[in-house]
Amino acid sequence: MELTDRPALELSAMLERREISAVELMQATLDRIGVVNGTVNAVISLGDSDALLQAARAADDSPRAGWLHGIPMAVKDLANVAGYPTSFGSPAMPETPAKADDLMVGRLRAAGAVFIGKTNTPEFGLGSHTFNPVHGTTLNPYDLGRSAGGSSGGAAVALAARMLSVADGSDMMGSLRNPAGWANVYGMRPSWGRIPGEPQGEMFLHPLATTGPMARNPRDLAALLEVQAGPDPRQPFGLPRESYLDAIAADVKGRRIGWLADWGGAYEMEPGILELTESALRVFEELGAVVEPVSAPIEAAEIWDSWLGLRAFANAGRLDPLYQNPVTRDRLKPDAIWEIETGRALGATEIQRLSLIRSDWFRRAAALFDKYDALVLPSAQVWPFPADWERPHRINDTEMDTYHRWMEVVVPVSLIGLPCVNLPAGFGANGLPGGMQLFGRHGNDLGLLQLAEAYHQAIDWPGKNPPDLS
Repeated sequence: MELTDRPALELSAMLERREISAVELMQATLDRIGVVNGTVNAVISLGDSDALLQAARAADDSPRAGWLHGIPMAVKDLANVAGYPTSFGSPAMPETPAKADDLMVGRLRAAGAVFIGKTNTPEFGLGSHTFNPVHGTTLNPYDLGRSAGGSSGGAAVALAARMLSVADGSDMMGSLRNPAGWANVYGMRPSWGRIPGEPQGEMFLHPLATTGPMARNPRDLAALLEVQAGPDPRQPFGLPRESYLDAIAADVKGRRIGWLADWGGAYEMEPGILELTESALRVFEELGAVVEPVSAPIEAAEIWDSWLGLRAFANAGRLDPLYQNPVTRDRLKPDAIWEIETGRALGATEIQRLSLIRSDWFRRAAALFDKYDALVLPSAQVWPFPADWERPHRINDTEMDTYHRWMEVVVPVSLIGLPCVNLPAGFGANGLPGGMQLFGRHGNDLGLLQLAEAYHQAIDWPGKNPPDLS
């Protein structure tokens, strides 16, 4: 087995025992990137190889900082890494290197990660298809003519293509779930508040987005979450730090899983999507879990109404400085301008109404989790689509009325900040991968990781079906 095929925790143990050096691992990583990245375009802003080998040599010569010590990592290009530019995939942003790490990145560095570059993302992370005018399009490693999803498409593909052993992502509207499903890897959106954002700007009104871990197995997922997570005293709503890895192996017999399917027919699904998820759910039944159908607990139209406005409200808040500047406004893509203008048009009464819908859904979900340990939906409503499309304009005979409506299936989780793990669900008759969302009560991140680990031990889709990029 090549070094780059191995899980992150296994590499960490090999480094700790001095079976390999950080320099050897860095060289293997750079060699793998050199072979496959030109094909899929997942890793961007790659550092100078001599400097990266020197950084690895320094890791070999220094005391072990944490389990990531000597592990090469590339960070999603929405977060600042000192010494690397943060483009957000937008020509409106400066090309100068960041002067300091973001909070989450600093935690990775403190645990010993060696940063080699960034991973590609759509412009400002908007849209579930990773392309932008700065770095181009990231391609699906299972079909190079198809989308890798997004916005953590670069991270998911770098994992699937064995350029990284572990990666970070972020998720507002499925950005850790859709690309993980389409790349046959794991992506976790933790409970909102589990991983703090940046201690700057407005910190109370917009609890929709979060960062999270991505990996090829749940143990690496849990280990990275332990590094990323933990409250920041400068920010509200933080959840306490927890240990996941020590408790991840668990008997899931008797646990109850609710299958929401297409939300009572509200979500259009391409042929084969529901069947793939149902097939994956049978793995849990074989493990002794109880899987049963669940009726739609709230009208999908209500959730979408709330999401559409509150998401636009949040995006208007973060992007408004670029919109106010005539120079940068002309460089924003139309989807960003639509989000900003939609959010700016909302009045206080309307925002209150939309948040009342969100609050009602949270209460209803809490009642469901009195009965179920987890609920399940597909991770996407469509299969990976042609990479030269901007987005799907219709599903079956239904027109999509916004640029992101085709990903409506992720909204129930995002709207109320629930923890959710994308599980690789296997492959359709078309040979393309898909995923399923396993989500639970706010704060029950460990329970989901336990279910994910039991599932992985039973099926291990990433190990059984790596992409062929030879």
